Amino acid sequence: MSRFVFSADGHIVEPRGLLTDGLPPSLQKFGVRSEMQDGYMVTLSGDTVINKIPLAKMAPPKEGEETFGRANRLGANNIEGRLVDMEAEGVDAEIVFPSSGLWTFLIENPEAELATTQVYNNWNNGFFSGHLDKFIRCGILPVRDFKNTVSEMKRIAALGFTSAMLPSLIPPGVPEYNDEAWDPVFEAAEQTGIVFVLHTGTGRPDVRAAKGPGGAVINYTIQMCDAQRSLMYLVGGGVLDRFPSSQIAVIESGASWLAGLSERMDEVYAAHHMFVRPKLSVTPGEIVKRQVSASFQYDRACIMSRSVTGTRALLWGSDYPHHEGTFPHSRKVIDTLFEGIDITEQEKADIIGGNAARLFRLPRPEFAKAA
Repeated sequence: MSRFVFSADGHIVEPRGLLTDGLPPSLQKFGVRSEMQDGYMVTLSGDTVINKIPLAKMAPPKEGEETFGRANRLGANNIEGRLVDMEAEGVDAEIVFPSSGLWTFLIENPEAELATTQVYNNWNNGFFSGHLDKFIRCGILPVRDFKNTVSEMKRIAALGFTSAMLPSLIPPGVPEYNDEAWDPVFEAAEQTGIVFVLHTGTGRPDVRAAKGPGGAVINYTIQMCDAQRSLMYLVGGGVLDRFPSSQIAVIESGASWLAGLSERMDEVYAAHHMFVRPKLSVTPGEIVKRQVSASFQYDRACIMSRSVTGTRALLWGSDYPHHEGTFPHSRKVIDTLFEGIDITEQEKADIIGGNAARLFRLPRPEFAKAA
């Protein structure tokens, strides 16, 4: 049986120097760049350290091994190579996120932040525009000045973008997602149809918060918690309720927790009703069903709990080409994803492709109807 597979999580490696050299000369010092310092590969914006990795962990791979993140894979920065891998994996289309651009939300200078997002968005537009039946262009939005956020959203929407990134975790100095200052941004989302994407790890000042035993597990799991926190603010704070046609997709944070979060918010909303402000027009769980989607790779519990979240919320993604993703075993993962679960063929088709294709408005006839 033929199936349409849409990966709701893929990554591209930008050209070296794009997010520094592409800026106006006066702003290049704020650009996202990496350099070696005292035994570390350090990522900076201006003098601000965004990330650091011990060089010992970045040693050249041994014969037969791959580099961490598979950044050297041809499909990581080459369209033709990517299409070959997609064919091998059985992936028909995907939405693609940046690599270095994931750090953009930590640029503190508003002018430099806007210029950086524009440089990336222009490059992204040119890179993917010849293959819009295969790739959803996802922009990056500035967040240090909401006037810039709205203007850039409208600019990329005019180019045909249907999605744009906001931080999964609000960075220092930016209003939390329950602040009414976000209202013009979400109003613009309703006007443009832009879907907001919160990709794991974005906005987090230190992705290696735990340095001791269990750090590798703790750090990646904490990023899942960032998505939960932001959704609580967006739902409980009333922003999504005030703008009911706006859409949020949390990416690479898993999805099995979404049902538990929905039920917890509903429980507290009812039990603590005397303290709840603002009062919502519907329950938090109904807002999640109406406006929230979450991508997953291996999760099966999210499929089993879809009676709580709705099937529409579930988006499968491969996280190509990263090690924690399903590449190069995506076909096998999808084949076994639904084993032992009572689910219709239509629901399967929606989860592995249809939901994301409709949400991000992939320009193919079979998905012409908006989500």
